[in-house]
Amino acid sequence: MLARVRAAGLLGPFVMTALGLACLVALGSWQMSRKIWKEDLITKLEGRSAAAAVPLAEAVKRFEAGEDVEYLRVSVKGRFQHDKERFFYAPDVELGPGVNVYTPLETSTSGVVFINRGYIKDAIKDPTKRVGGQLSGDVEITGLIRKPGDRQSFVPENDVAKNLWHWRDLSGLMASAFGTTVPKYVPFFVDAEASATPPGGWPRGGATLAKLSNRHLEYALTWYGLAAALVVIFALFARGRLTVERP
Repeated sequence: MLARVRAAGLLGPFVMTALGLACLVALGSWQMSRKIWKEDLITKLEGRSAAAAVPLAEAVKRFEAGEDVEYLRVSVKGRFQHDKERFFYAPDVELGPGVNVYTPLETSTSGVVFINRGYIKDAIKDPTKRVGGQLSGDVEITGLIRKPGDRQSFVPENDVAKNLWHWRDLSGLMASAFGTTVPKYVPFFVDAEASATPPGGWPRGGATLAKLSNRHLEYALTWYGLAAALVVIFALFARGRLTVERP
């Protein structure tokens, strides 16, 4: 049989087909694992975002105890330090080019916590153009906890000099905002919830989406379908070659 396969010139195509098939099946299986991961994430996000908010001090205590607090709904009280706000690149498909405003909030119990207050247009990055949204005095913010992140492939470096950030570098933000006198700070961010009528109209909270897209099953079926098509194509090709060689 092997001699016949070689005579028909099928050995090379068979090896290439087997490698391609292995890759396609692996990609489909990877998407299935991503589907399970995304479903767990959606369940956690939906459950925690609908739960009653816990005080910031309790959330910090849970974090320090090693508990997973990502997306935990939390209530924070303190005073904004607007002169130290930082901008994260966040264009909006409907509103256009813009940024998310991250502002330190000084609390009486846990130190400073960076609040992602939400989206503003590039045209109003200057605080004098959105005075109504620069809240003074004691405020209370409700939002979802987000952990600091690492820079991923293809994500630009944070431009500290231009105050334009692309990934959640908490220590870098603190150093940029406070210089060499970094105060005690909370080891995570808080994404403020959306408000129907944000003070002054801006920023617009709700940066953490309550609904996440989950198309991993569709992607997995696409890869598995390509794998099946590859098998059929090779089978037809091989049958043609073997038919020619049979006489």
